[in-house]
Amino acid sequence: MNNLPKIFLLVFCVLLSVFTSYSQNSNQQWQFAVSGDSRNCGDVVMPTIAKDISTNNGQFYWHLGDLRWISDFDEDIKQRTGARPISIATYENTVWQDFIENQINAFKVPFILGIGNHETASPKTRNDFLIQFADWINSPLIQSQRLKDDPNDHKIKTYFHWQQGGIDFIYLDNSTTDQFDAAQMGWFYKVVNKADADPNIKTIVVGMHEALPDSISADHSMSDYPAGVQSGRAVYSRLLKSQNDAHKLVYVLASHSHFFMDGIFNTDYWKNNGGVLPGWIVGTSGAVRYKLPANAETLAKAAKTNVYGYLMATVNPAGSPEGTIQFNFHELKEADVPTDVQTKFGTDLVHWCFEKNSQVPITPME
Repeated sequence: MNNLPKIFLLVFCVLLSVFTSYSQNSNQQWQFAVSGDSRNCGDVVMPTIAKDISTNNGQFYWHLGDLRWISDFDEDIKQRTGARPISIATYENTVWQDFIENQINAFKVPFILGIGNHETASPKTRNDFLIQFADWINSPLIQSQRLKDDPNDHKIKTYFHWQQGGIDFIYLDNSTTDQFDAAQMGWFYKVVNKADADPNIKTIVVGMHEALPDSISADHSMSDYPAGVQSGRAVYSRLLKSQNDAHKLVYVLASHSHFFMDGIFNTDYWKNNGGVLPGWIVGTSGAVRYKLPANAETLAKAAKTNVYGYLMATVNPAGSPEGTIQFNFHELKEADVPTDVQTKFGTDLVHWCFEKNSQVPITPME
């Protein structure tokens, strides 16, 4: 009789393992959200994204980098300090804490954090980022995956991956012009090789800050520097192999350019060099909005600027093959900003963020 509790516990653990394995590989529908570039007006826009996600049952939010401006004062911070502006030193010492308090804390779902080029803008460094955001870069989700891959790997990195619901989610660090370096490329190849060999992994989703080279947004991407062109093309070609040879579904996400675009690799280069992967740019979380590339509306499936919002990804939409992901852009309006955010920052700043935070003329609201 004394062994019965142990037997029941063993049976429970086996059943739980079976259930977990089933749920990870079944055709169950679920959602997650992604966007990037929350400098300038992110303290206004990001809580609005968090509120919107809470009504759509997203399981996590994935930030693709560029948290705060660093090289100058973010407008939402300037508005708060008002008649008593802070010094640049005070700004630099507190700006990432501002991001935590006014952006991350607004989310009720797990927050997956990626690095962008503004996180390495002087005086900030990659190591500073790792120290400040270790709780997110080394979250249990990411840490357990790293140790599963290599039980002796206790070094946190700005590139990482995790597996969830039959998907391998990979974040790559291209925040500086020396990337992707040899160490990161070696790690990336190991991750995708394992994913290709794993029948439980149906899908690979790769996120990063700057878009891989030779996209429609090539003038503001990894095409801007030699190491980026070489290593970025290698990553793209390896993902094509996963799609074509291992028959994985592959999706590529980026921000950096402050607009929304679907179909970013529909270019002559990739049509003539292996094929077009599904790709998106979603740099729409508060940063000053940029002009679209001249050929965007002709080549892309969809392209918008002067918008804020995020991609809501639906995994396993009805009638689709297992592992399929449908990405829909959720545009946010000024009226969507939560009341407490309106009160904290003032209606003047909120209105400025939606009507003036742009390099492109905005048509006045009717």
